[in-house]
Order: sequence, then C-alpha cells, then structure tokens
Amino acid sequence: MTPEFHRIRRLPPYVFEEVNRIKARLRAQGVDIIDFGMGNPDMPTPKHIVDKLIETARDPKAGRYSASKGIVGLRRAMARYYKKRFGVTLNPDTEVIATLGSKEGFANLAQALTAPGDVILCPNPAYPIHAYGFIMAGGVIRHVPAPSPEEYLSGVSAAMRHSSPAPSVLILSYPSNPTAQWVDLDFYKEAVALAKKHDLLVLSDIAYSEIYFDDNPPPSILQVDGAKDIAVEVNSLSKTYAMAGWRVGMVVGNERMCAALARVKSYLDYGAYTPIQVAAATALNGPQDCVDEIRAMYKSRRDTLVTSMKRAGWDIPSPPASMFAWAPLPEPYKDAGSMLFAKLLIEEAGIAVAPGVAFGEYGEGYVRIGLVENEHRIRQAARNVKKFLANSEEILGRAHNTLAAQ
Repeated sequence: MTPEFHRIRRLPPYVFEEVNRIKARLRAQGVDIIDFGMGNPDMPTPKHIVDKLIETARDPKAGRYSASKGIVGLRRAMARYYKKRFGVTLNPDTEVIATLGSKEGFANLAQALTAPGDVILCPNPAYPIHAYGFIMAGGVIRHVPAPSPEEYLSGVSAAMRHSSPAPSVLILSYPSNPTAQWVDLDFYKEAVALAKKHDLLVLSDIAYSEIYFDDNPPPSILQVDGAKDIAVEVNSLSKTYAMAGWRVGMVVGNERMCAALARVKSYLDYGAYTPIQVAAATALNGPQDCVDEIRAMYKSRRDTLVTSMKRAGWDIPSPPASMFAWAPLPEPYKDAGSMLFAKLLIEEAGIAVAPGVAFGEYGEGYVRIGLVENEHRIRQAARNVKKFLANSEEILGRAHNTLAAQ
C-alpha cells in the first residue's frame, strides 16, 4: 500500500463520518431524519440580493476572471459595514480582503502566517478549521481548554509560560462555534493587552456577528485601540444573509497580515464569480431588515428548542448568540460519550446532532444542535427525545450488548 500523503497523515479521521453514514443509511430506508447536525442555513437568500446576482450575470463580461482580493466595490462595502456596525475605520485597499467564505480566508491566513513548527494557541472545543488550517500549514497546535472565555484567556497565559518555542498566533472566536459563548469589549481589551505582552498575532473569527438574541450585538476586536497593530478579523455573509453556498467572506484589519493573505491568494484563485461579489456588495449596502428577520427566526427557533426540550426532560442552556445550542448530554446518557449518544439519537429517535468530541477533546460530554429546522420540526424532535429518554435503559442495554459482541 502506498503511504498517505504527508499533509493527509496530519489530519484525524473525520469524526462526523460515522454519524453521516448512519444518516444516509436511514434516509435510504425512508426514515425521516430531523437534521440539526450541520450549520447550514435553510432560509432563502433575500430576494433583492438574488435579483442583483441575476442582473449582473446577464452582462456578457461577467464570466471573466475577477480579482483574488475582491472587487473594489465589495471591499468598499465591507469597510462601510465595519464603520457603521463597529465604528471601525478600514482602508478598503490595504485592510480588507474579500475571501471565498470565512473558512477559506482562515485557512489561507494560516498558510500565509505559519512556518513549520510554529506554535498556535487554539481554543478547545473549537470549529475544526481553527486548528486544522494551521496543522495543514505545518504549525503545531497548543490546545487551550475553553469552558468559558475567561478561562480560555487564563489558560493562554499559562500556555505562554510553558510553551517552547513561544507561540506566535492566538485564535479567538466569539460568538463561538460550537459553544455559542459571547464576549463583551472588555474581553477583547484584555486579549489585545495579553497578545501585545507576548508578541502574539491575533486571528479573531466573528462569523456569527449578526446572529444574537438579547439586544447584545457582539463587538469586534478591532474596536480596541491598537488592535489593528496585531489583529485581523474573519467574518462572513453566510449566516447574516443566508448566503452560505455563495461563499463570500472577509479578512480585515492588520495591513501586513492582509497583504500576506492577498499574496497567497494571488497564487491560488481569481476570486469569486463577479456577479456574486456585486450581489454581496448589494447585501452589505442595501436594506438590513432582512438581517433582522433572519435573526428573529433563529431566536424563535432557539426559544422553541430550549422550551420544548426542557418539557421533554433535556435541559439545554439558552445560547446568547450564534445559530447553535451547546447541549450537555441528558442525564441517562452522561457516561455514554457524545459519539455514542449521537449515534443512538439518530438510530432510535431520528435526530441528527454533532457530537461534541468532533470539536476537540474538551467538547466531550456535549452535542451541538444547529437551529436549522423550523419550529414544527423542533417540537417533533422534542417529542422523539421524550420517548428516547423514557426508554434510555433499554436503549443503552442494547448498545452495550452490541459493543460487547464486536
């Protein structure tokens, strides 16, 4: 057998694969799966954005190559968004890069910033690209437990004292995927001070900046005086405007890091299809009532999920932001582990969730639930969960017998 390629060897087995295999098998058998497993917005992209795409696509020149760092109009729209939303002034020519979604931006930033062996401080649990973007770039991840934002920063301080070589990059992500944790501006002030003290670059991912529920709009790290000296922020239109498949994101902030990303991207892509970029500028520049409607929909789903699951016997903390709930395993399944629980939940109750261990070892004991089904489906899921919990002794007994026989 030919050995796996070097970079592939550095990646772990895809943790979702087994749950996805079960999901595919059950659907092939005609089973209705209520799927909370993936953060994939299910609402339509607002009509005025789609209309602009169609209008621009009719231009005979629209199919030509675009610009890898984004067309000028889109970068200006992104800078205007930051000025209006956060009060942050950005130069669209040097401090804004349009990316093919936030994931691509983050991964190529890792390529631009990382030398082999560089140590990266990453929260755990975390969205997988935060660690594996740097692993693929040759970096070494120092996982820092992040049960809360405050404990994460405390852990970063400890990691700085006990890491050799010294870490070079600090990753932040709030509102968090998967934990839905939220931070205020004081957190970022402390993070910037810590990063400057230890000569760290900061990558802040705020892809869920517009999905919040309690009159608590998340701040930007770039609001902190001096943050642009050391930090860039990664953001996305995917969740804000239900444009996930359009793949439009941005990296903004520190001019040197933006220039490094632009250079890497110039070798790798010609940018998104121009009509998509024009439509994305229309989204940012146009009326924002559609954002309010999308946010209200997620809030209603959150409230329905928390209330109906509590009645079913599963206490799920109410997330302050993001499109996810971070749910501790219900009492009968506390010792089962998140992977076994996720497999049993889909097999026995027809409900797909993401096992917490997929987001790092400190995600064990939790599952991530995406707010990507309507309220009727959420209530149906709660009814299924009620039966699932009532039969937990029998279900666990069968599972343990199956495992013992293997």
